[in-house]
Amino acid sequence: MPKMKTKSSCKKRFKVTAKGRVKAGQAGKRHGMIKRSNKFIRDARGTTVLSAPDEKIVKSMMPYAR
Repeated sequence: MPKMKTKSSCKKRFKVTAKGRVKAGQAGKRHGMIKRSNKFIRDARGTTVLSAPDEKIVKSMMPYAR
């Protein structure tokens, strides 16, 4: 049986941590920053760990990520 392919979009957007959680960039900071509060902008820095249901979807598209 041939190898399964990883979705290129997932490869670019997500990383799997050592414990198997999925890390992703924070959403909501591309445009429309004037209407966002300073607190929202501060809290949306860096990366976040996905919720369990979202993690399941992403992992299905990344067959070789542990």
